[in-house]
Amino acid sequence: MKRSLLAAFSDRLAMPDLSLMPKEGLTPARLRIELLAGLTVALALVPEAVAFAFVAGVHPLVGLYAAFMVGLITALFGGRPGMISGATGALAVVMVALVAQHGVEYLFATVVLMGILQVFAGVMQWGKFIRLVPHPVMLGFVNGLAIVIFLAQMGQFKVPGSVVNTGEGLSSGEWLTGMPLYLMLGLTALTMAIIWVMPKISRVVPAPLAGIAVVAALVIGFGLDVPRVGDMAEISGSLPPFHIPAVPLNWDTFMIILPYAVILAAIGLIESLLTLNLVGDMTGERGGASQECIAQGGANILTGFFGGMGGCAMIGQSMINVKSGARTRIAGIAAALFLLIFILFAAPLIELIPLAALVGVMFMVVIGTFAWNSLTILRKVPLTDAFVILLVTVVTVMEDLAVAVVVGVIVSALAYAWQNATRIQATKRESKTEEGAQVYEIHGPLFFGSADGFTELFDVAHDPEVVIIDFAGSRVADQSALQAIEAVASKYEMAGKKIQLRHLSRDCHQLLTKAGHLMVDSDDDPDYRIAADYGVRTGILGGH
Repeated sequence: MKRSLLAAFSDRLAMPDLSLMPKEGLTPARLRIELLAGLTVALALVPEAVAFAFVAGVHPLVGLYAAFMVGLITALFGGRPGMISGATGALAVVMVALVAQHGVEYLFATVVLMGILQVFAGVMQWGKFIRLVPHPVMLGFVNGLAIVIFLAQMGQFKVPGSVVNTGEGLSSGEWLTGMPLYLMLGLTALTMAIIWVMPKISRVVPAPLAGIAVVAALVIGFGLDVPRVGDMAEISGSLPPFHIPAVPLNWDTFMIILPYAVILAAIGLIESLLTLNLVGDMTGERGGASQECIAQGGANILTGFFGGMGGCAMIGQSMINVKSGARTRIAGIAAALFLLIFILFAAPLIELIPLAALVGVMFMVVIGTFAWNSLTILRKVPLTDAFVILLVTVVTVMEDLAVAVVVGVIVSALAYAWQNATRIQATKRESKTEEGAQVYEIHGPLFFGSADGFTELFDVAHDPEVVIIDFAGSRVADQSALQAIEAVASKYEMAGKKIQLRHLSRDCHQLLTKAGHLMVDSDDDPDYRIAADYGVRTGILGGH
């Protein structure tokens, strides 16, 4: 087992196709687009990483290091070119309790374990289960995330220095009022207007970068007194040093960090894989789920050893990147390297950028991310789907992404099971081949949800001596279905009547025949298989 896991791990971490060459080749125009998109993303990453570090209760550089390292490694090895990863709020809100109770060193150890769990999930190819997420859940996910991104920007409209890290999260802070508020709103609106107009004028420079550059030039040139990046925190620092988490290597430590690591790994993978699908829909690419799991896990392992808070895919920055024209891994690599340059050399310049410009960029991301068509289709889709869209949106905002997706999938699955459970029906007619025999033609799937309804279809007391149950219009799906068939057959046997089952799969009628009281006509039975072995092993069917 160990050898196979290590072999799979080695194969998947081998240098992949870096996708540096799009169909038109790596032309100077393509390289310019990728680098400028990466610069735009890097500028948008700075306040996000700092804010999420504050939420988690750690130093801003811990968030910036995570954004750099996770962003770089996933850009190189991730499952989808164009995706951007870094420190995220969904992870930060889970980390804050751990940091408050046990300290930042336990956070680093937790991030390492989180990465190991994510790599294991990738090696086991569990990423493919993201296919089970229904479309209504995806709509609710993007809508909820758009609202979360919008609400996250509200903190930038508070007086600098009034938002204080209390060790258990951020205090509420004081809202801007008067002229500072009007300036902030005006510059935010100007940034959004530039981003909207720029593509109609020229595509030489990505619209978000143009908006940031113009508004920053106005603020710096006229010396406007508005909140800037430097008001949040100093972002100057050195290269992240290698650091083994200073925690006791014992069972007690493992039991402390394991619950947090499991939750963080699940949230990180769910958000990353949903973002992978979203970016794939925009770029027309498929696959890469398992590769993304391993890339995220490897990135978090290294980040934990270099003093970072860990991270996952960032839908907002990914949208900025893709809509800026990026289609290769160059943009993600450039974004990470630009962020490192900001930390090492350009911190004084970056700290002058007005927050209003970055808020304007994120507001445009919100507008582009929200599935506005979902508002019009709510009245057209089935009521259950409409309910799931609204439910996932609300739970994403009120709780977190992972809970919202799990709740949405469960509700969708239960609704699907109930709808299919009510479809089981039977048509009664006299047999054309056996005189005096009663035929029940079954329609609809027979599974755990419809098993009770199936047993209620038959009139054992008043049926003739020979009863034929025809499953040509049905599908026997699971062990509960087999149990229901045997229950019906037992009732007819107790009444002294003979029953025939037709159009069952061969493995199904073999199990039923072993019960000793069933006669099965299998001349034209289908070949599909069901979960039958379980019934034999447990003795529920065919073994008693």
